[in-house]
Parts: sequence; structure tokens; C-alpha cells
Amino acid sequence: MGQPVREYLLTLCVTAAVTYLLTGPVRKFAIAAGAMPEIRARDVHREPTPRLGGIAMFGGLCAGLLVASHLTNLKSVFEHSDEPKALLSGAALIWILGVLDDKWGVDALVKLGGQMIAAGVMVLQGLTILWIPVPGVGTVSLTPMQGTLLTVALVVITINAVNFVDGLDGLASGMVCIAAAAFFMYAYRMWFGYGIEAAAPATLFSVVLMGMCLGFLPHNMHPARIFMGDSGSMLIGLVMAAGAVSVTGQVDPDLLGQKAGGLREATHAMVPVYIPLLLPLTVIAVPVADLILAIVRRTWNGQSPFAADRGHLHHRLLEIGHSHSRAVLIMYFWSALIAFGAVAYSVNNASMWIVLGIVLLSAVGLVLLLLPRFTPRAPRWAEWMVPPRYRRVVREPVAGAEGADGESTVSVGGQAGDAEPEQVPGGLHGATAIGDRSRFVDRRKADSHR
Repeated sequence: MGQPVREYLLTLCVTAAVTYLLTGPVRKFAIAAGAMPEIRARDVHREPTPRLGGIAMFGGLCAGLLVASHLTNLKSVFEHSDEPKALLSGAALIWILGVLDDKWGVDALVKLGGQMIAAGVMVLQGLTILWIPVPGVGTVSLTPMQGTLLTVALVVITINAVNFVDGLDGLASGMVCIAAAAFFMYAYRMWFGYGIEAAAPATLFSVVLMGMCLGFLPHNMHPARIFMGDSGSMLIGLVMAAGAVSVTGQVDPDLLGQKAGGLREATHAMVPVYIPLLLPLTVIAVPVADLILAIVRRTWNGQSPFAADRGHLHHRLLEIGHSHSRAVLIMYFWSALIAFGAVAYSVNNASMWIVLGIVLLSAVGLVLLLLPRFTPRAPRWAEWMVPPRYRRVVREPVAGAEGADGESTVSVGGQAGDAEPEQVPGGLHGATAIGDRSRFVDRRKADSHR
């Protein structure tokens, strides 16, 4: 294992450890500060849960950058580039804005303005898009105004994409961690594979981002003990965007062509990042797709694009019958497939095996996605060995359970003399992840004794 890899692992471990250790005290602080909003109609959780998890994640970010600045191979990133300082400045602004929103609530337009200011601060310190590699045209240099507008747009889109997908326990942190791992592989290959120093900051940003997510994830898995809130979701979105801007808009494609051995090889190496706006779409394609669908849906219904609802992709997974944990794992699967598929295609886009592998895994993902539609039913003789959702529903009259209207209770594999027949969950395929417990079928009179 090379020295740079060990230093990256050390930075990753320190970032994750600091984030993990800070999350517990931050949770107690959030409870004491009253950062536990009431449960809203669109929420999945049933008990008030503290927010402000972004405080611990920001502490991990600072610790990771501090450690990296004292390591032999990584301190050159701080000596030859102002991008780490630009990232820290923008992250501090977006973090403060998120903390205020988690505690008191901030208007959507004010948050949008704060996101643009944070992106502008990074641009002023050199973290901006300088040129765009366009296929068939070549390298297109951007004016300062064009680079600023494009950078701000990319940062805002990425921040809101991550913020929109933060709807289930462990979903946003896990998906961003997967995207950061794929992005690290791509940036590390450009730095040490082709010797391009301009890719070093993006590599460091990816490692720190992975550490932040890994450290917070144990506290955020279902059932979550704390939420990252906007202070966390906007923070990790900004770090992801900073890495995309760094590796896409700062790396000279002509230099990459010289290092790669020719124009054709350079074109193959730059396949996933021809245009900076495509890079976030490849590494966090699922959140961006959810963002676009949410805007179209809300606008079509005559609502504000910032109005919250229960139409996100993760909500739909729950509605068709997936459990909370399985819905999160399915979203993980699609994020990993898209992110690592793009990286693999950039390494060798002439291989049909990679394309066939992506197609095959996509088919597997579709089967998993539609699995509740094809729930098998066990034979009657084996019903006692399987969970209730796999048993045949039989409507039989139950002694003493018939109401005044003559309607009987639904039982599953029960007998007529059972005192308390097993209740069948309501909703599609017994899904109970959304809503209250009234989704269970209960036809007894309201004034009956329980």
C-alpha cells in the first residue's frame, strides 16, 4: 500500500471518528435546545427526533482537513491551492444557514440566497469552473462571469438534490457516501494515474466527505436517533459540488491528453465529465432525478417548487410495499450502480462487458424494485412457517367478533374459535412504513373495549 493511500485512510478514519464521537453530544444539545420539530404530515418517523446532526459533520470536516494539512503527501494540496480554504469558507456559511433553519426555520428563498452566497464565496477564492471540455469542439474557455454563473448553478443544484433526498433514515448520508467513494476512485486515478496535480483537491474532498457520512451513519440508521437536518444535508451537498467543480473545471483536458498518451485516450478518460453539469448527474443521479420530478410534479399541481409533499422516490417505494430498510437499500443499489458504472465506463468505455454488466444489474434492480408486486403465497400446509404477509387471506366468521352490521373480522389462517384473530395489515401488501397504526384493519365498534 502506497504512502498516499495510507494518508487518505488516516484522513478518512479521523474524519469518521470525530463525526461519530461528536454526534452523541450534539444529539443531547439538540434536545436541550429544542431542535425537535413536530411531526409533519409528510414525515415517515412517528416520534419527534432531534436535528442539528450537521454540527457533528462540520466538526468532522474541520478535523479531516486539519489532519490532512499536516501529512507529508497531502499538505502540498494546501500549499499549492486555495481550494481547501475556499471549501471551508463556503461550508461554514452553508452550515450556519442550516443550523438556523433546523432551529427556527428559514424561508425557502432565503435559503436559496444563502446557498448562492456560499457558492460565490468559493468562487472568489478560486474554486470555480475555468473551462469546459465539449466533445467535438474541444476545450471551451469561460469568461469570469460565465464561470461564476455555472459554478453557482452547479453548487445550488447539488445542494438541493441532496437536501431533497434526505427523507428516510440513513438515506442521504449513505447515498452521498457511495457517490463520494466512486468520485474518489475517479479523482485518484487522474491524480496518481496521470500525474495531474489539479485533481488532488477533489480527491481530498471525496475522502473527507466519505468520513463525514460514515461517522454519522451509525446514528442515523433506522430507527434514527438524530437527523442531520439542513445543516448536514446542505453541507455534504456543498462538499460534493466542490469536488465536482474542482476536478471538472480545473483539470486541463489538453494536459490530460498529454498524460494519457493521445487525444483518443484523453477523450475516453473524460467521458463522464465532458460537461461539468453532467458530473453531479452521474454521481448523484438518483437525488437529481428526484429533484427534477418534484419540481415538475409541484408545478403541475399549481404548487410552489419548494412546497413539501410525499411524492419523493423514497415515499413511493414505501407506498408500493417496501419496508423502510429495504427502500433505503434499493436507493443505495441504484446510486452505486450509476456512480460506479460511470467510473468503470470512464476507465474502459470500449469494453462490452462493462455495458452488459450495467444492463444486467439494472435488470436486477428493476426486479427488486417491483418485488412487492409479486409477493409469493405459501401453500396452506406451510403457512405456519412463514410471516403473515405470505399467508393466504381467508375471511371466516369469528365467534364473538361479528359486529352489529354483520361484518366479520379478517383472519389469516385462523380458526373460528380463536379469541383474538391475527389482524391483517392494511395498505398495499401490508406496508406499514407510512402513516399511523390505523392502517391495520380493525372493524370493531369505536365504543368497544380493547
